[in-house]
Amino acid sequence: MLKKRAILFVNGDLRQKESALSLIEPGDFIVAVDGGLRHVRELNLRPDLLVGDFDSIDPGMVETLRSEGVEISKFPEKKNETDLELALEIVLEKGWTSICVMGALGKRLDQTFGNIFLLTQPTLMNCDIRLDDGVEEVFLIRSHSAVYGKKGDIVSLIPLSEKAVGVRTEGLEYPLKNEILFRYKTRGISNVLIGESGHVQVKEGVVLCIHTRTDEATYL
Repeated sequence: MLKKRAILFVNGDLRQKESALSLIEPGDFIVAVDGGLRHVRELNLRPDLLVGDFDSIDPGMVETLRSEGVEISKFPEKKNETDLELALEIVLEKGWTSICVMGALGKRLDQTFGNIFLLTQPTLMNCDIRLDDGVEEVFLIRSHSAVYGKKGDIVSLIPLSEKAVGVRTEGLEYPLKNEILFRYKTRGISNVLIGESGHVQVKEGVVLCIHTRTDEATYL
């Protein structure tokens, strides 16, 4: 029976580990993506799958996990894809459409941008996939989506397409009513949740949503 959701741990920043741990539910399929294994171990989790070229992992640890029955997918160091891209291909092949990627933000700017733009892959269009570091979650909105948090959380909407047409919001302090957001303008930055959820609709275009949990403001 397919588990509820795939949680991928990447070797970027995990700014608030307790918050990240609270997002994991029983039955989630845990994937350690190469050096992201350090986050898995720090959170006292056991991976179901280890993916990567393992240039950031002690070889002895790989063999220990193999002996414990963890599925191992090893790739060459010289390759055209990042370890995260390969891991996403694997979980998609296994059938998951709900995916959370932990530790995919921060540390290296090139990796962060690469991870964000991975979300635009056509194969992920029908998936609910979010990047999270325990403080912020990042995801795409192509038609409609919900943001769940607490009153006062910051919600920023940034077009990845040249413009986003027909943008409507509910549950945000500064409502957008059938508006156009342009990629080169900052109209959608720093909106605020007025309750525990907000909703965003987009008629045309693709919007990047960045949800910042204000409870974790000390980590910003």
